Amino acid sequence: MIIDAHVRIGQHRECSLEVAELLSIMDEHGIDWTMIAPSEAQIAIANRAGNDATTAAAAASDGRLIPYAVANPWLGEEALAELERARAAGARALAVDSSLQGFDLLDGLVDPLLAYAESVGWFVYVRTGTPPGHLPMPLALLARRYPGLSFLMGRSGATDFWIDAAPALRHAPNLYADTSYAPWDTVLSEFVRDPEIGASRVIFSTDLPYATAAGEVKRINDWPIPAEDKAAVSGGTLAGLLDGSARGKD
Repeated sequence: MIIDAHVRIGQHRECSLEVAELLSIMDEHGIDWTMIAPSEAQIAIANRAGNDATTAAAAASDGRLIPYAVANPWLGEEALAELERARAAGARALAVDSSLQGFDLLDGLVDPLLAYAESVGWFVYVRTGTPPGHLPMPLALLARRYPGLSFLMGRSGATDFWIDAAPALRHAPNLYADTSYAPWDTVLSEFVRDPEIGASRVIFSTDLPYATAAGEVKRINDWPIPAEDKAAVSGGTLAGLLDGSARGKD
C-alpha cells in the first residue's frame, strides 16, 4: 500500500498538474491513494473554488484521491464555515501554508482552524521550509499547543532547514515528518534510527508537481529499512491518521 500524503492539483505559478495526469502518474508508480490540495492561488485567496476542485476530483476518482480542505485564517468565521462546507463535501484533513496565506505559525491567527480540525478528527499538513516563521521548530512549538492534534511537517524543512527537522520531531511527539526531497541516507535515516522518532513518524509524500513521482518513489524503494518500517512510511501511518477523519468527532 502506498499513500501519497501531499499533492497540489491545478495551475500554479511555475507548474501545473491536471487530475487525469495525476491519476496516470499514480498508475505508473503504483501509488494507491493520493491526498490532494488545491493550487497556490486557491490556498491563498480562492478557497471555495479550491475546495470545490479537490472534493469534485476526489468524488470522481473511485476513492483514489483524498481531499484536503483549505481556508485562509484571515477570514475568521468565514474560514471556519468554509472548512465545514468542505468537510461536508468530503474533505478529510486541513492543509496550511502560512507563507502563501500571510501569517506566522505562532501568531495565533490559525489557532481557530486548528481547533476545528481537532474537533472533527482531522490531521493538519503544514508546509515548512520558508524563513523566518514557517520552519520546523516554530511548527513544533505550535504542535505542542495542540497535543491531541496530529501535524504533518510538509517538506520537513527542505532544504536549508532539514537540520531542524529531527529536533522538531523530538520536541513534539504529535508531529510527523514528510519524506519529499529528503535523502534516505542522511535525513530520513536520522529520523528512523532516533529512538524518539522512528519509522512510524515518517510519511511518504511526492509533493507533486514540484518534485517527481519517479524520484520520490525510487528513494523510498531504495531505502534499506525493514519491511515493516517501509510499510509504515509508505502508507500505514497515514492510513491511521485518516482513520480518525473517517470516524469524525461530532
